[in-house]
Amino acid sequence: MGKIIAITGKEKLKMNFTEKDIERLNNTLKDKSPLEIVQWAVLNAKTPVVTTNFRPYEAAILNVCAQALSDIPVIWCDSGYNTPNTYRHAEEVIELLKLNIKLYVPKQTSSHRDVVMGIPDIEDPKHKLFTEQVKLEPFKRAMADFKPDVWFTNLRKGQTALRDSLDILSLSGDGVLKVSPFYYYSDAELDMYLEQHNLPNEFKYFDPTKVLGNRECGLHTS
Repeated sequence: MGKIIAITGKEKLKMNFTEKDIERLNNTLKDKSPLEIVQWAVLNAKTPVVTTNFRPYEAAILNVCAQALSDIPVIWCDSGYNTPNTYRHAEEVIELLKLNIKLYVPKQTSSHRDVVMGIPDIEDPKHKLFTEQVKLEPFKRAMADFKPDVWFTNLRKGQTALRDSLDILSLSGDGVLKVSPFYYYSDAELDMYLEQHNLPNEFKYFDPTKVLGNRECGLHTS
């Protein structure tokens, strides 16, 4: 694969891309395959990670990340509310791709929380605290532990209004380069990708912090 952009030593270490750099790179990367995008990012990263919750189509991004860097840390923030199908799917994908899983869970068990709080409705003021406890705190803890400069995620255009405003590359609030190699893929295209690579999928998935499929949970809003 040809060099997409000249990366100086300083940029490679700190990933100090300007908005113009990001725009130029996105225009170039749009014509690259997901694997080429991940390979480029890994080449220019110091501490890359990929996050997953084993929701539908996650096997695609985990596959390309594992191909590009076999021991890449795979951060799984398990809320404790996944369906049995999701847990079985996770075990299958972990074994199939030999993933380097780094598991992060809430500090309180779901059984304990069910007694003191339950799962608050999204209109309930307690839902913000619930989201912080089961998703945001474990995620922040993981990111603090690994201090990534590149974060691979499976964001896609058309999922939410916020995600429609992003692109293959975007910057998180704290300056981490987010890379979404399947950003322009539709469900149909991902179905084809999974079939071509003999990868499993699972649709019986539940996220108690989102409830609605087009609602952000908070990881990508800060």
